[in-house]
Formats: sequence, C-alpha cells, structure tokens
Amino acid sequence: MKLGVNIDHIAVLREARMIADPNPLDALSIVKRAGADQITIHLREDRRHIQDIDALNIIYHSSLPVNLECALAPEIIDIVCELRPHRVTLVPEKREEVTTEGGLNILGENTQLRATIERLQEHEIEISLFIDPTHENIEMAKALNVEWIEFHTGKYANVYAMLYGNLGNTHHTIKALELSRKALKEMLDEELTTLRVLSCDAMELGLRVAAGHGLNYQNVKEIADIETIEELNIGQSIIARSIFTGLEQAILEMKILLH
Repeated sequence: MKLGVNIDHIAVLREARMIADPNPLDALSIVKRAGADQITIHLREDRRHIQDIDALNIIYHSSLPVNLECALAPEIIDIVCELRPHRVTLVPEKREEVTTEGGLNILGENTQLRATIERLQEHEIEISLFIDPTHENIEMAKALNVEWIEFHTGKYANVYAMLYGNLGNTHHTIKALELSRKALKEMLDEELTTLRVLSCDAMELGLRVAAGHGLNYQNVKEIADIETIEELNIGQSIIARSIFTGLEQAILEMKILLH
C-alpha cells in the first residue's frame, strides 16, 4: 500500500496568519525520509491554502512524484499543463465547502471533462478521477481512458466516526443518536464491501485504484486491508498528529498502519 501525503494543511496554517511560515516546501525532504511514496497538493480556485508559487516550487523541487488535485476550471488547467506534475487528480469544488464533499460527477454530459482529459494527455500527465464508489462511475472512468481512479471514502469515514465515537462535529453526533449501533455496523460493513468489490472490478477493467478522504489513524486499517487498492492519499490527520509528534514520526506511524 503506497502512501501519498497531502501537505495542504501546512499551507492552511500559514494562510491563517497571512505570513511566510510554515512553508509547505520544507516538508518535502521530511516526507521522503519518512518513507512516503508521493506528495499530494490541491490547487483550489479560491487559493485558500496552496498558492501558485507553492505548486511550482513543490513540483520543481520534489524528488517524489507529485499528485496535483484540481477542478476542471480552465484557469487551473492552464497552470497544470504548464507545471506538468506527475499526476493530476480531477476533483469537484465548491467555494462554500470546508473540504471536498463528494466525488466528481462524471456521468451524463461531460464534454468539458473529456476535453480536459485530452488536453492533459497531450501534456503527458497521468490522470486520476476522484469519484464516489459506484459501478457506473468506474465504467465511465474506463470509457474516459484515464489511468487511475480515487475512491472518495468520506461516507466510510463518517459512519466509522459515528460508530466508534470519533464524531468531530455536531452533525455527526445528531445523526449517530438517530441510529442504533447495529445499524451503524451494518452500514460500515456495507461500505467496506462496496469498496472491496468495486476496487476489484476496477482493477479487472485495467484501472489503478487509490482512495482517500477522511482517513485517519483510527479508521485506515480496514481500507489498507483491501489489496486491490494500491494507494491512499492522507493529509489532515497526518498534519494534525505532526503538531505533537513531528511530521516524520506522524508519517512513520501511518506507514506502520498501512503495512
């Protein structure tokens, strides 16, 4: 199981005070030394954390492959084509969201998506689609001729939090009170089965499978046990733990859980 470390939240801390520190670029050597396999960053349209200069410097200086998450916005795709990261993961974006709330809608009319994929392929950039785990989505991803899919694991993470008490916010608390422990366990098992079956189906179609969103030190083991998922992209929980342990130790602890 490969680990991509998302370093966006280093930039979140910097942007909170609008100063120069901490610099996400300083994390590159630490992430590599800790044994991670990839750097992941998200260049959002609103530039709430990673800035254009961050993306340029990280892609230029990183000795690990860089996975750049971004929306389909033409302005962002122009930047991506110029920077040419190892991989682009296309994700949905809404200005009002705190974090990505679901997978990319790739069904139905997708002229812009197809044009974006073709353009990225012309620049020899590997492409991944961040999608909800459904049969229709993996079949469409195959038809779109991309190399990777990344399953959005937010539903799994939310149910896990409700079941085991790592609620985090009032919305989850209220929802958990409405459901019995047995019902939550059934929901969790169902979500894990879905991820297991669909990752196998995707692999048989020739797609490579990653997963991410909401994964942490408590819930990652069950996902890591799915052999047909070959990569996890994890950020917030690693950066949060690094405040107390240091970044290298936080990554090492996550790597242990993945193996």
